[in-house]
Amino acid sequence: MGDNRPGEFELIAKYLAPLATDPGSLALTDDAAVIPSWPGQDLVLTKDMLAAGIHFFPDDPPAAIAAKAIRVNLSDLAAKGAEPKGYLLGLGLPGDWTESFLAEFCQGLKAEQDTFGISLYGGDTIRSPDGFFVSITAIGTLPEGTGVRRSGAKPGDAIFLTGTIGDAALGLKLRLKPELAGTLQLSDADRSHLENRYLLPRPRVKAAAAVRNHANAAVDLSDGLAADLGHICEASGVSARVDIEKLPISKAIFSVITKDAAELGTCIAGGDDYEILACVPAERAEQFAAELKAAGVPARQIGEIAEGEAKVDFLQGGRAIDFAAISGFKHF
Repeated sequence: MGDNRPGEFELIAKYLAPLATDPGSLALTDDAAVIPSWPGQDLVLTKDMLAAGIHFFPDDPPAAIAAKAIRVNLSDLAAKGAEPKGYLLGLGLPGDWTESFLAEFCQGLKAEQDTFGISLYGGDTIRSPDGFFVSITAIGTLPEGTGVRRSGAKPGDAIFLTGTIGDAALGLKLRLKPELAGTLQLSDADRSHLENRYLLPRPRVKAAAAVRNHANAAVDLSDGLAADLGHICEASGVSARVDIEKLPISKAIFSVITKDAAELGTCIAGGDDYEILACVPAERAEQFAAELKAAGVPARQIGEIAEGEAKVDFLQGGRAIDFAAISGFKHF
């Protein structure tokens, strides 16, 4: 018998979106809610849950798990153009939890709070029969009416991508198959870089102002470049063209691709990058790039938005490359 249960996005649309009746929730069609707060400001809310064995390895350092839980949420805020203020925390503790684990976990939270200038606002802790999990609701603010959504991309927009892609996805593969490091002849430094990019995302909080001031649409790459750019295209009713020769990749990824070109597919489809993908009007592209550079955020234009059906074309030398089988991370 086949599994007829809905996938992640179908589940949201069918069961959860009808419950999101406040206009600020955007009917759950985006990564964060934007709710009016005090005069002149909008409140931006987002939630991500992380579970052992799915989003992190059970033997990862507790402080690193805490850092990842915070950072993936701050990445969502940055893609909306919001400045982080604080968070709510939900913890599911297994029956064999130890005080030393929790102490290290909270030390990790404290380090992130100091780094990003945020505070814990509240939360809840329960017993979890299925292993440790952490749920964080991050809270940010931005000037009223300036929140950036997925649905604003327009034909002619330049597509920008911060940082590099593919590191986290390959880092995960190395954690699952350590022997791959030898197969790909990775140096110890490159292997460490890739694994750390999976373990500790780098939320582009410093890019928030530029995104807010210039982008028509933006999203953080959690499900992968192909999937997340596809979400923008679907929400905005446009298509996208990406030049794969312009994709920003690290030295470690370049080394891998030269040995196994198929790993380029991992870069394009793999999740956990937590970089920002922004669609910026062509006339603002230069200023956007300049503001990101001034903020210390590396970024590169990788393509453009076009008219047409909601799809993403990857081009090499002007010719489309068949990545039809590529899809992003799916929970269900």
